[in-house]
This record gives sequence, C-alpha cells and structure tokens, in this order.
Amino acid sequence: MPTMDLSSVTLLLVVALSVLLLFLRRQRNRRSYSLANLPGPKSRSWWQGNLGEVMNADAWKFHERLLKEYGQVIRIDGFMGDKQVLIFDPKAMHHVLVKDATMYENTDVTAIALVIGKGLTGITGNAHRKQRKALNPVFSIAHMRDMLPIFWEVVDRLESGLSAKLTNDRSGSQPQEIEMLSWMSRTALELIGQAGLGYSFDNLSTEAEAHPYPGILKQCLTTGSRMWFFHKYVLNWTLKIGTPGFRRRVLDMIPWKDGHHMRDMSDYSWEMSKQIYEHKKKALAEGDEAVAKQIGKGKDIMSILMRLNMEEEDGGENKLDEDEVLGQMSVLVFAAMDTTSSALARILYLLAAHPEVQDRLRREILEAQSGNKHISYDQLVSLPYLDAICRETLRLFAPVSHIFRYALQDTVLPLSTPITGIDGTLITELHIPKNTQIMISVLNSNRNPAIWGPDALEWKPERWLSPLPDELVEAHIPGVYSHL
Repeated sequence: MPTMDLSSVTLLLVVALSVLLLFLRRQRNRRSYSLANLPGPKSRSWWQGNLGEVMNADAWKFHERLLKEYGQVIRIDGFMGDKQVLIFDPKAMHHVLVKDATMYENTDVTAIALVIGKGLTGITGNAHRKQRKALNPVFSIAHMRDMLPIFWEVVDRLESGLSAKLTNDRSGSQPQEIEMLSWMSRTALELIGQAGLGYSFDNLSTEAEAHPYPGILKQCLTTGSRMWFFHKYVLNWTLKIGTPGFRRRVLDMIPWKDGHHMRDMSDYSWEMSKQIYEHKKKALAEGDEAVAKQIGKGKDIMSILMRLNMEEEDGGENKLDEDEVLGQMSVLVFAAMDTTSSALARILYLLAAHPEVQDRLRREILEAQSGNKHISYDQLVSLPYLDAICRETLRLFAPVSHIFRYALQDTVLPLSTPITGIDGTLITELHIPKNTQIMISVLNSNRNPAIWGPDALEWKPERWLSPLPDELVEAHIPGVYSHL
C-alpha cells in the first residue's frame, strides 16, 4: 500500500474540516431560521461575522451604535453565519438569569476554571450553589464592619504615598501629573490582599515597585479577548482529548504565543494562591495567637472561609475541596482587579471633570468626619451623595459589560417589548434553539433610554437622589443592586 506524504495528509485534513464546517453551518442555519429574522448589524466577515466588533477591547462604541440603531433584542452573526442573540430586554434577561436560569449555561465557565481555578465563577450547578452557601457568612454586615479598619489602613498608606510623590516631584508652581490608574491598581490589589486574603502585596510607597500580579491579571483579560474564537468554539472539544498532562504537553509544543502566555499567567496565579493558602493554613493550625499576628488578624475573607471550612465535617455538603478554596482566592483577586481598580480610576476622572460634584462630595465627607480622620461603617454607608456617585458610575461605566450564556435546550424567550422582524412581522417571543449563544448586554441595559430616560447617557449622580423613573422600577431589572 502506498504511503501518503505530509502534504497529502494536510490536504485531506483541510478538506475534511471544510466539509465538517459547512455541515455544521447548514445545521445551525436550519435550527436558527427564527433568529435570522431579528434585526441586527451587517456582518463584516463571512468567517467571524460581527464577533470581531462585539468582542474586541475597544467595542464600546459598537455597542453604543447597537443601542441607538436597534431594539432591545439584536441578532449577532457569529462564526460562519452562526446566529446569536444580544439582549437587554428586561423580561428576557429575567428569564435567562433568574426564572429559567437552569436552562442556560455560562459560556465562559470552562475557560475561567482553566485559567483561575474552580472558584465561584469557574463552576456551575450544585458545585456553584455549594460555594455560594459557604461564602454567604463571609459577606455578612458584621464581617464588613470588621474589615473597614483594614480598608482605612490601606487608604492611609495610599494618602502617604501620593503625598510623598507630590512632595518629591514638586518643581516651582507647575502642575503635577500622577498616573492614577496604576496607583488604583496597586491600591485595589492591596485592599483585596489584606481584606480578602490576609496578605500584603504592596506598601504603596513611591519607592516600592508595583507587584507583578496586577499587570498579569490585566494581561489575562487582554490576552483572553484575543483568544475569543478558541474558548468559544474550540476549547470544549480539546478538553475531550487525552489527559490534562497530555494537553499540557501539546500546548507546550505548538507555536502559539497567546496560549503560552495564558499558560504562564495561570501558573503564576495558581502558585501565588498556593503560597498564601499554605501560609494561612499553617497559622490556623497553630491557633489564635498565630492568626492574630497575620495581616488582617484573621478577619479577612479567606481566613473566615478556611476556618468555617475546617469546622465542616469531612464529606459534609458544605465542605469545599482544597482546589475550590484556592480557586476562590484567585477569583477574589481577579474580580477586584477587573472591577475595583477601573471603577476607582473612573470615579477620580469624573470628579476631576465635574469640579462642582467634587466640591459637594468633599463637603459631605468633611461633615461626616466631624474632626475624626476615619468615618464609621454606619456613617459611610449612609452618605447619600457618595452613594449616588458610586451607583451612577457603575451604571454608566459597568466594569463588567456583558454576561454570556448558551441554551441547554430548545426554549422560548418572552419579551417585554415586541420588536419588528426583518420581514415586517411583530415578534413577542423568541424561539431559542439548543446551543444558541446569548450575550446579555449589561452596558446597554444600564444605558437604555427606554427605562432610564432621555438623559441615560449622561453621568448625573443627582438622579439617585430623586424618585427613579416608573419605567425603570416596573422593568424589574434582574440585578441585586440599584436596578443595575
């Protein structure tokens, strides 16, 4: 029997793959004919549809265009014509996230679990419910009060660091410039380090070099955004091939820069979590005196979680595996860096751009201080203008702009507002085929003029000091905080 050379094998694989892709495309198109009738932007690429515009790091302007030109339910063309749905219709969101949540799965959960472990965002089903139950006591009001002194200590360090930088850089009467995003990244890491992990990453002095962790986590986001095709269409298939060790060896061998970079960042994060975990585990085993000497004095989130976990009986339904605890540590840091640093920097920018808001906020805070440097927990959470500024910033500049799900079965998605299909028919509900990808637009839900009013795109903290629009209250947005 004649043997085939490498070029012949490659050609055969290409032909087979092409036939398979065409077959899958035909099957998707047959199942998603109802979705094709939805209005949506024209595809710029037959290969990736609109996903290149939807998923890139500079996609906000494209999403603003979707908000202005289309309704609350939009067709998005995916890989080779795969029909997907972008929604910010309140009733549809409620069904996907709350009422029929068991029919929809998080599309990113596998990739998250691979990169940062089996924390709350990297698991689903019973494992997810178990972790949420285990974490509920950690986030009680009593524990939040205990953590406030830790926050104040970090903020005092930040004040000293910034003051020292201004003093050292002063040259006559010229204005001083400080790159606040890097300072806020350092601060966010130290806040979650001390209050979340009982660990100090950075003393926030001008001389100290920034810890590499914030930069690595930010690179995870940018690298991950470039790898959207892999984790959306390929990852689940590759996980069915061989053992984890075999897949790791294959990744090491193939010339894939982003894949190697993500591997190295994941390894660093995991080793960092293990180092902190072992240190805390040793202190907990030695008793209260050893715990009291640690950063956070045992009042940090992970110390409380580990203590509660140790009290659970082996085999108990609330007992977390070591991998789950380690994953939760990574999730805490990742979430803080992804949201807190950007939100803090954004608020500082907005206050600088609106000096009248800054002046009013300063007056409120000085009055609450009453000569004291630190404000108590109860006072802090009751400052109305500070609260309004935080809510309005999170509304207009959502740190997490989208949530991704896919349908586990054929289902029907009701709409609060009918939309007109491309063929002119009135659509009051959507037939969602199994495996349909759904993008929930947090960004456009928070900016939707139909419920937030004609000034929805304006940053106006005062909107929270007056009764909110009836349309917003009646929409019942499926969020846990301020209709967001």
